[in-house]
Amino acid sequence: MLKEKANHPDAIPAGETPTPVEGVHPYAGPAGGWGALRAVARTIRDQMGASTDTRALLQMNQPEGFDCPGCAWPDPKHTSSFEFCENGAKAVTWEATVKRVDPDFFAQHSVSELWEWNDHALEDAGRLTHPLRYDAATDHFVPASWEDVFSRAGTALQALEHADQAEFYCSGRASNEAAFLYQLFAREFGTNNFPDCSNMCHEATSVGLPKSIGVGKGTVTLEDFDHADAIFCIGHNPGTNHPRMLSTLAAASKRGVPIIVANPMRERGLERFKSPQHPSEMLLPGATQLASAYHQVKIGGDYAMLSGMMKALLEMHDASMASGGPAVLDLPFIADHCTGFEKLEAYLRAASWDWIERQSGLVRAAIESMAQIYAKAERVIICYGMGITQHKHGTENVQQIANLLLLRGNIGKRGAGICPLRGHSNVQGDRTVGITELPSDAMLDRLDAAFAIQSPRKHGHNAVQALAAMQRGEAHALISLGGNLAVAMPDPDACFAAIRKLDLSVNIVTKLNRTCLLTAKETLILPCLGRTEQDMQAAGPQWVTVEDSMSMVHASRGRLKPPAPDLKSEPCIVAGLAKATLPATRSDWDMLTGNYDRIRDKIEAVFPDFRDFNQRVRTPGGFRLTIAASERRWNTPDGKAHFIVHDVPSRDADSLLLTTIRSHDQYNTTIYGFNDRYRGISGRRDVIFCNQDDLAMLDLAHGDLVDVESEPGRVMQAVTAIAHPIARGSTAAYYPEANCLIPLDDYDAQSGTPAYKSIPVTIRRSA
Repeated sequence: MLKEKANHPDAIPAGETPTPVEGVHPYAGPAGGWGALRAVARTIRDQMGASTDTRALLQMNQPEGFDCPGCAWPDPKHTSSFEFCENGAKAVTWEATVKRVDPDFFAQHSVSELWEWNDHALEDAGRLTHPLRYDAATDHFVPASWEDVFSRAGTALQALEHADQAEFYCSGRASNEAAFLYQLFAREFGTNNFPDCSNMCHEATSVGLPKSIGVGKGTVTLEDFDHADAIFCIGHNPGTNHPRMLSTLAAASKRGVPIIVANPMRERGLERFKSPQHPSEMLLPGATQLASAYHQVKIGGDYAMLSGMMKALLEMHDASMASGGPAVLDLPFIADHCTGFEKLEAYLRAASWDWIERQSGLVRAAIESMAQIYAKAERVIICYGMGITQHKHGTENVQQIANLLLLRGNIGKRGAGICPLRGHSNVQGDRTVGITELPSDAMLDRLDAAFAIQSPRKHGHNAVQALAAMQRGEAHALISLGGNLAVAMPDPDACFAAIRKLDLSVNIVTKLNRTCLLTAKETLILPCLGRTEQDMQAAGPQWVTVEDSMSMVHASRGRLKPPAPDLKSEPCIVAGLAKATLPATRSDWDMLTGNYDRIRDKIEAVFPDFRDFNQRVRTPGGFRLTIAASERRWNTPDGKAHFIVHDVPSRDADSLLLTTIRSHDQYNTTIYGFNDRYRGISGRRDVIFCNQDDLAMLDLAHGDLVDVESEPGRVMQAVTAIAHPIARGSTAAYYPEANCLIPLDDYDAQSGTPAYKSIPVTIRRSA
């Protein structure tokens, strides 16, 4: 909560230059630019040295190369010779590192010792080379054969009383082929428990959009950005989380398209950009201006802001119609394609501007200016990220964006639509091929027919439900296909304790992480090939497929030599676990993994959108899955797009909300280093970003050491307060360090997404 300001001697009056703080140096450059080139050179040197495998960067996102293991931004049809960004280069060098974590490493370091390492050091140790099992007698991981680890996992799974005592976690880094086999394994075993990284990021999109427009995905293509008349960016930071988007935004800006930003923090990747891949641009002064207007909405204020934009549109429509002018709303589209407009209209007319201003933190004139730009444009794209979804009302936020687009028919026409920005490079594809705790009966019927099995119909656990089941002692086994579940989730202490209670914990990973160190009765680490590496099977070299944020499915072909001869691919590891667990399996796992074309044939049999899968995906660039809403076909029960209205609880005007954020030196839970260049942070992560006036109200100053508390007992201690351009009443701290402030039961009731982006906190001077 904010308190009244006192005359504390260290308080910084508004407008004064903050006192210098170690590791805090404002960054004046643009996103990209020479800073990005220097960062790429540094990470190549640190991870790969003089290795010739640096050539892998030239194969990233190319038609005959591999898909970037970082973000899910789509590849342009005409790829350049360098189609990667700074963070993509970090992801590749992190995977293609020359560092190794072999049996000698584990002989030298006990699990208790490794637990004291920070998360960066654990992954920075290098690539895992051998299957491992935990030996409790010595407190060390010891090497084991693949036959042994598969047998141990299978025995433990068979010992469960029923299949729902197992949780099958999946990371968005897994390919379509691996994810499809994984869901087949779990369903033949007998459960729909699929906690997934989607549950922590865009589940509000997957749940909210089908009710609005009939599909839980975006409706735009990359080419639509070439035809948009206005682009709105809400609650996302492309400079860090999807940097290749910056080239798309820069191209739009250069042709005069207004780019309107609504975000609590000033982010360099939304302000200006200089492309490191264009020498002529690098040699010239200046940079491309991105945001034509930047509105610092309060954390949690997006719903009110969007309500204000629609209220302003309605008032503009009324005034124009009264004067004999043209309609501002697309009345024919609303009449032909939509339902529920009357309820939305009544809600907007009843909403007061006083409430909208207090909740959004924006003045009426600013919101009206956004509405005017929206009304003037014939084709509008709205992009959004986890600043929209990771709230207790994240689903409502997503549906409010859909409402705004539907008012002027901005879905289902060229240059317009909704654009959710996914995180991991195949998090959307994993869901498409069956990684879901809420499968449809139609999908399960096709799966059963394709494999002669009987899938369970009972809905399974999402991520929050899976951890809760572990806490209650109802879940006894966790299989993780990638990821770092315990660190990614809220309330790490509770998550750590829950996993340690299990009978079985299996981690299929390329590198060591903290979840691997949470030892159950049986703890196994199964090292897998990375996306950059050659995958040789019975039929020869194999390749996999991924789906990007815009529903394009394309091939990914690894070229590098694997870091160790004993590594297996993710599909082969899944098959090995399945064979050891299901002695009477109806699936021919060896046939499927011997030639991945056979996996794709089965995907096609279960998911009709993948018709002619093997043929179409061999076309350079791949193919786009059918998105009915892009063609103004609404796969809702009544065949209409729906305006949906909610009463979102109002925020206390004096409250202080904290959002978790990623630094520029990380990707999800992977910490590449301790710098956050664009926010001016170097060599540290122990900070909290605050509005300077809020600090003064709390009798605090830039550089003070503070404790941050969300509720009794949930405290992030001794972090440094940094005065930063962030909306009043809003603060930000790094993920996953700030996850300790979030209880497991603080989530969106509709989607189950934890409320990482709106944590009520108090801040006090640290003792």
